[in-house]
Amino acid sequence: MTTAQSPTAGAPHGSHRNGRVSARARDLHLTDSVRSARHDARAQGGRSGEWMPYLPASGSPHRPPGVDPATLVWAETVAPGGYTHKVLARGTRLRFDDPTGDACAHLLLYNALEPVERLNVADTQKVPWQAYLGENHPLLSGDGRVLAVVSADSSGRHDAFCGTTTDAWNERKYGDARPEGPSPSGRGLFLKAAAKHGLGRRDLPPGVSFFQGVRVEADGTLGWQGSAGPGTHVELVAEMPLLVLVANVVHPLDPRPEYVVGPLRVHAWRGTPTGPGEPRFTATPELHRAYLNTVDYCEARGL
Repeated sequence: MTTAQSPTAGAPHGSHRNGRVSARARDLHLTDSVRSARHDARAQGGRSGEWMPYLPASGSPHRPPGVDPATLVWAETVAPGGYTHKVLARGTRLRFDDPTGDACAHLLLYNALEPVERLNVADTQKVPWQAYLGENHPLLSGDGRVLAVVSADSSGRHDAFCGTTTDAWNERKYGDARPEGPSPSGRGLFLKAAAKHGLGRRDLPPGVSFFQGVRVEADGTLGWQGSAGPGTHVELVAEMPLLVLVANVVHPLDPRPEYVVGPLRVHAWRGTPTGPGEPRFTATPELHRAYLNTVDYCEARGL
């Protein structure tokens, strides 16, 4: 748990924080020539950090139980106040773990082939007749297709109402919203992730978040439930080729005055999409139709 981003491990001459290297390396003249800079850079090889992607993914020290390391295609620990992104093939299993009980995984999903098709939170709540995310809940696009489905859930504390934080919100509450600052906003981090895939501000729809629960109270207000505690996880199945954007930031309804968020572990491994023989494929008429739309789209493209 932290109130700011952790230093990047592997900086042997002082800390590297928010993009600013301490003066110690400069004072020791370790990078005052091309030769010295190359030597200093190569000396960092093999070092690891508390928050980092693991390359190759099979080398992750936090591999989920029962997962063959040879099937892993993504393994990463996302820093508190950090973000990540990935393109995943259809059928990929995607797992988020909250090791401390303070992670909050804000998520945006896009059709990786045509990113104009993206997560539609209203349909995600409306089509299954259920506003609360949980096991077997589909994450739907505005085109009536299943982008992904929640295949496992040990947390039960999620949110499809509030979206993520904005710069204005964080500046008001924490006094800062810079992506490199002590209290970055989810929208600010999503914008950075989206830009790496040619997307911009207008391409950021409302999203969902995992590990910090929200419920509608009897009077219609939204009540923050917080976390289910450390050691919970959520797994998704990618029913289409996906572009995944993740921001690990505080929930906008978190009542704590400090910017409190913990690390988030992410793993993905090769698998198969939901098939007609699985119960959720035909669980309801609405979901059956969404799956038929999804299969039709994917099979026409040879996926």
